[in-house]
Amino acid sequence: MLRAVVLAILCCVHAASAAGTHSLRYFFTGVSEGTGLPEFTIVGLVDDVQHVHYDSVTKKMRPTQDWMERSEGPEYWEGETQRAVGTEQTFKVDLINLPKRFNQTGGVHISQTMYGCELDEDGTKRGFVQEGYDGEDYLIFDKDTLTWTAANQRGFTTKVKWDPDTAGNQQWKAYLETECIEWLQKYVQYGRETLERRVPPAVTLHQMKARGSADTEVLCHVTGFFPRAVEVTWVRDGRDHLEEGVQSGEVLPNQDGTYQLRKILTVSPEEQGKHSYSCQVDHASFTDRQNYIWVPESGPPIGIIVGVIVGVLALATVIIGVVIWKKRQGGAQKNYTPARTNEGSDTSSDTAPHA
Repeated sequence: MLRAVVLAILCCVHAASAAGTHSLRYFFTGVSEGTGLPEFTIVGLVDDVQHVHYDSVTKKMRPTQDWMERSEGPEYWEGETQRAVGTEQTFKVDLINLPKRFNQTGGVHISQTMYGCELDEDGTKRGFVQEGYDGEDYLIFDKDTLTWTAANQRGFTTKVKWDPDTAGNQQWKAYLETECIEWLQKYVQYGRETLERRVPPAVTLHQMKARGSADTEVLCHVTGFFPRAVEVTWVRDGRDHLEEGVQSGEVLPNQDGTYQLRKILTVSPEEQGKHSYSCQVDHASFTDRQNYIWVPESGPPIGIIVGVIVGVLALATVIIGVVIWKKRQGGAQKNYTPARTNEGSDTSSDTAPHA
């Protein structure tokens, strides 16, 4: 059975879980030989936090969180490793057969599978299986109809083969609705202290001149928050949520396990004078949505002003020092004759060397 895939780093592509929702996701990635990358990788995430990892180099499923290592014994890890090794062989076969099926010769190909489940606070359950090939959507499983939806003609070719596999599709449905949810609840219990913590973001606004125009770019940098789900919006006059003129980055991980997000607003001089702008941030750690108002800077940036002041003071200090030194030297030189060195130099013996 085909297992799709690459997303060179799949673990960063999924959508964030909403507050009050727990999720379990697995990403399988197979890559053609000769790239220098592991030919097969598995990444597992609970609530967007990686908890397990496997690759074709180590050939071991291993924990990536202390709470996973403490909670499961050798038998669990051995069983997971054996399943991963078996899946790795399936992906190898797929990456041989699929290019042939699609009349592709040479080149690097990637096959991906993402599957998992979500559980809301009210008990609502969701399950999903998605397949990808060469970085594009390929197939999506519909567990209610037990059929596959093709994203393109290539996917349709496989859909025709998979739809009649009623037993296999029912197995997927049973896993997504029952077994996956059970494991999700178990993992959440293992890592509850980590997974359910609430860390509020630090929010800063930075103003800069846009390149090649008179426009101003204002960066809203939201960082250090957990969980991953966050809503950041630029708002005009306290009511108009802006999309045009806004560059939105991806939610990215920080080294300490928290996350960050950047959104840049571009404002013309005309619009800047007519309206007020603010960056609104909503996160599970907040009781209410927070509003950060942009106050446009006038004149040179404060850093430049401070630098100029410091420079002037430093120059004044040097000038005053030279004047005082000359006055002192003027009084002392009346009875002073420079001492000669052994080499006959006229340089004073107390002259300091260059650093």
